[in-house]
Amino acid sequence: MGDRFRRSREYVRWRWLISESGPFKKLVTLQKYYWPAQRVPTASYTILEDDSETQGVVDNNSGVYQSLIDPHRKWYNNRRLIALHGWLFLLLITSSMNGFDASLMNGLQSEVSWNEYFNHPRGGRLGLINAILNIGSVVACPFAPYLSDGIGRRKTVAFGAVIMLAATAVQTAARSVGVFIAARFLVGFGLAIASNSAPMLVAEVSYPPYRGPVTSMYNCLWYSGSIIAAWTTFGAEHFNNTTWSWRLPSLLQGLPALAQVLLIWFVPESPRWLVSEGRDSEAIEILAYYHADSNKKDPLIVYEYDEIKTSIELDRVSKANVGWKSLFSTPGNRKRLRIIIALAWFSQWSGNGLVSFYLTKVLNNIGITKPSIQLLINGILQTWNLFWALLASSLVDKAGRRVLFLTSSSGMFVCFTLQTVLTARYLSTHDSGLAHAVIAFIFLFYAFYDLAFSPLIVSYALEILPYPIRAKGFTLFHSMVSAAVIFNQYVNPIAMEHIAWKYYILYCVILVFEVFFLYFFLEETKGLSLEETAVIFDGEDGAAKKIKEHAIEQVGLTPLGED
Repeated sequence: MGDRFRRSREYVRWRWLISESGPFKKLVTLQKYYWPAQRVPTASYTILEDDSETQGVVDNNSGVYQSLIDPHRKWYNNRRLIALHGWLFLLLITSSMNGFDASLMNGLQSEVSWNEYFNHPRGGRLGLINAILNIGSVVACPFAPYLSDGIGRRKTVAFGAVIMLAATAVQTAARSVGVFIAARFLVGFGLAIASNSAPMLVAEVSYPPYRGPVTSMYNCLWYSGSIIAAWTTFGAEHFNNTTWSWRLPSLLQGLPALAQVLLIWFVPESPRWLVSEGRDSEAIEILAYYHADSNKKDPLIVYEYDEIKTSIELDRVSKANVGWKSLFSTPGNRKRLRIIIALAWFSQWSGNGLVSFYLTKVLNNIGITKPSIQLLINGILQTWNLFWALLASSLVDKAGRRVLFLTSSSGMFVCFTLQTVLTARYLSTHDSGLAHAVIAFIFLFYAFYDLAFSPLIVSYALEILPYPIRAKGFTLFHSMVSAAVIFNQYVNPIAMEHIAWKYYILYCVILVFEVFFLYFFLEETKGLSLEETAVIFDGEDGAAKKIKEHAIEQVGLTPLGED
């Protein structure tokens, strides 16, 4: 079978040659071509398994772990992989809390009872109600990495979930706008704590062939919460003249946190965190149980463990990877930082913030003012987004990161520019056909947004950050996202109230900048393990190469070109 992918701007084709049926039965050869220029393999490696010994040769430019994977071991035919993905889903729904909140606040702005109960908030007050959740997230960010690295990924998720559960109860029972705002601050605080650890744990415990798609699903499930909130607020509107039209949706926001508090104890802890704490035997046990049916001598387990162990040991003796200064201490880390900060801001400053939090105002601008129609459009849009986001998450290891990001940003620019022009024309002519066209381009814009920014911003940030700086780097990424959202939530309603569609031009300019930045600075990471990705940023002469070579030696493979 063959797989074509893009690395270093060259097309590469791999071909498996198996002498007997089944994986690792005597002889497996993997041949490498530069396609279509060459039809003769330029490199190959062979794995020869005889009882417990594995021998062979490996090309150091490839993702080694791919050669050690049992090709017949799939997520749907192995009970332990099925169980693992069930526990990972419990972590993935952390993102749904955030999506639920965005759609909830969109829906509540169309709810008559909520507006009357809180005296029709608008302008700065409305911006504060929306932004306070992200303000809580920013406040929590300095504490999150120390919890993740200190007490472990699993306990940190549980701690954040407990805070969110208590906060949603207070929010549901709120009798004043002050209590409502305070409760939302605590929801954001707990969400930041849990959101720091949950996606890291997903990335660090996933079965290697599925790490990309599964981790990419994390941010996609933002829309699952958004869908539930959108349709709940749509249905709750029929609770006429009662506060339950907004209290019920608020209450449902706590369900993912409740599930995590009850079930998180069954989720495996991160093997990388366990090794960093000196609990190597537990780490090997988890890797073997879920990745190799408890076979601790499986070449994949030997390779994974040695990569993790060597990486952590090298970083312990390196002062360059200690503390917050480590984020800036090396050229590779500065390159990583530039990318993750840019992605954080791009994820919120691409024009999506207008619809995510202020769809009501966008629709008011084009003459769609009936609350039931606004809520219906909101519900359909979130379902549309989930479809495209999940589709894109299945493509991350097929199309590659660069292709998805460049297609996404280019498509968003075209759609948002046309949306801006059509909105301006509508305000001049009040032609209902133009209003319908604006709605169509909102849907098309989000389809392109979901191709990359929904599945990849979290998973890409995690895979380019090495273990010693992963928690701190991801905290910085999360705080940048929150800062961008806070700016949008404060400025967007004020700007839209004063300059209407002309404010959209700013996002058109930002989208042009995005396309150029992503083209020149984004690196392809498809087909590599978390540790192997480091070579792209740190170079072949750094610690990343030593880690890979040591792991290859432990498995019993010989680097290509060596006798």
